[in-house]
Amino acid sequence: MHAKPALDDFDLALLDALQQDNSVPLRTLAEQVHLSTASVQRRIQRLKKTGFIQASTAVIDPEKVGQVITLMVEVHADRTQSADLELMKQTFSGPEIQQCYYVTGDADFMLVLTVASMSQYQALTHRLFHDNPNVKWFRTIVVLERVKSTLQVPVLTTAS
Repeated sequence: MHAKPALDDFDLALLDALQQDNSVPLRTLAEQVHLSTASVQRRIQRLKKTGFIQASTAVIDPEKVGQVITLMVEVHADRTQSADLELMKQTFSGPEIQQCYYVTGDADFMLVLTVASMSQYQALTHRLFHDNPNVKWFRTIVVLERVKSTLQVPVLTTAS
C-alpha cells in the first residue's frame, strides 16, 4: 500500500483556493498562498498526480440547461452479495445520475439526479428501478429548493 504524501499548509491553502475557483491564474494563486508561480505549478501537478485533485470542472446551474427538477432517490437492493452490489453500482454510475452513494440504514443507495420533467424521471424509474430485478423498492424525494449544493471539501491548515 502506498502512503499518501503529507500535505503542508501551502498544499492545503492551494486546495482551498482551487475549490473556490480553479480558473485563477497561477500568479494570482501564488500571491494568495505566498509561493512562487513555479512552486504553485509543481504543487498542483503533484496534487493531481497523487489523486488529491481528482478533476477540474465547471459547475453548471441545472436550471439554466433545462434540468429544473432535482430528486433524491433511496434504493433498497433485494440481494446484497458483492457481485449484485457491483452491478448496481455500475448501473447507478450513468450520466443521468449526478451522485450515487452506497449507504447504511433502510436503503442501500442514495442517488441525486436532475431532470427536465417528471415524465423524463418516470422513464428513468422504469429503466433504472422497475426493470432492475435487484431493486426491492425505491423512494423518491423531490427537492423544493436548492439551499446549498457543492462538492467542496473543508480543508484546514495544520495551524488551525
